[in-house]
Amino acid sequence: MKRIIGGILIVLALVLVYRSCQWTGKADSEITAESALIASQIEQVSKLVVTEGHFAEVFSYADSRELFGPFFTAEKRALVVVNARVTVSYDLGELSYRLDSLNRTLYIEKIPEPEIRIDPDIEYYDVSADYFNPFEAEDYNKVKSKVIASIEKKIEDSTLKSNA
Repeated sequence: MKRIIGGILIVLALVLVYRSCQWTGKADSEITAESALIASQIEQVSKLVVTEGHFAEVFSYADSRELFGPFFTAEKRALVVVNARVTVSYDLGELSYRLDSLNRTLYIEKIPEPEIRIDPDIEYYDVSADYFNPFEAEDYNKVKSKVIASIEKKIEDSTLKSNA
């Protein structure tokens, strides 16, 4: 009796293996894409972009947290590559001028302060974190604020504003 049950189990196992090999593995997957326009605003601006600069930097971010005193530390690290596009523009709506139609001359009386716009493209490489100290949204926000502060400092040191 044991031989018959053992034989049936072996035949059943062979049939299941054969059927699983014959199955093509094509799962019916359905991809749905939905989009909705949340807000749409078109605004007429009169801005003149006079200077554009590109800055690239590589940051190394590291943070460690002590657990159970100085005996055990949990570390997280990331290598961050930043390519930023910086534009210096003037709002022509705030420009103050006077027109002399007899002499066909335009006198600019007041030029507004330049507006600096930083568009960073941040890419994270080699992100490693411990179980007790994982990367969170707050860490990504810290990295972004440090990146923008560093780029602002480099803008002040460069000739980007004086060229504008």
